[in-house]
Amino acid sequence: MTHTITDEPITAAQLVQAGLLQLGGGCRLHPTAVFIPADLRATPRPIVLGEQVTIGAYAVLNGGVAIGDRTYIGHHAVLGEPEYGYAVREVYSGAGAGTIIGAGVIIRSGAIVYADTTIGDDTTIGHHTLLRTGVHVGAGSQLAANLTVERGCQIGSGVRCSPGSHLTADTVVGDRAFLGSGVRTVNDQQLIWRDPAHEMPLTPPAFGAGSKVGTGAVVLAGVTVRPGALVGAGSVVTRDVAEDTIVYGVPATARGQVTP
Repeated sequence: MTHTITDEPITAAQLVQAGLLQLGGGCRLHPTAVFIPADLRATPRPIVLGEQVTIGAYAVLNGGVAIGDRTYIGHHAVLGEPEYGYAVREVYSGAGAGTIIGAGVIIRSGAIVYADTTIGDDTTIGHHTLLRTGVHVGAGSQLAANLTVERGCQIGSGVRCSPGSHLTADTVVGDRAFLGSGVRTVNDQQLIWRDPAHEMPLTPPAFGAGSKVGTGAVVLAGVTVRPGALVGAGSVVTRDVAEDTIVYGVPATARGQVTP
């Protein structure tokens, strides 16, 4: 029987000497923090920390992570995780990529941020929130606890997402949008899985700038909630919502106009 035995963990000081970890002044690293500069294909990438960065206990930083000044990474957070295995009609090889975390960001305990993700300055990522590969989050946004943000989602600046929501792959959320807790999104109208001969293109929903979606709403595939629109709590949105329009119900229907 063949066994693979890994070497003893490499210390932060050794990684600095090897040029695989760059530390700005005033950084605070918990002694149990883990730095993994090579991805699953053994490709090394340096890990770069700006000034006054705090890394909590048992946090894991993968190669390619670059963190801006004054950013806080909570206990057990994982940054720059390489995608591996089957997901969303592709098989991933475990290759890493650059992961950019802005200045003044707070990533709370247990959050997982995959590789090739960008988080803008002064944004907060809540406890146990998951950001998959290729997600972009703008500046000054707040993504609360226990969110699932799937691959390729584009989230603007000044966005608020309340706890427990799910953004399906490639969803677009415009600047200053507000999504309540437990919002669900869909990007697949046929629910066909692992059947390339019959799979249809995925059509994620989109939320315009300044739109608001109430707690527990479900937004179906291909739906656009246009700028300034308001979706009531518990609604099932099956068609596009016009700009500055109030909709609610199952299915959601127009009920009035948003007033300044």
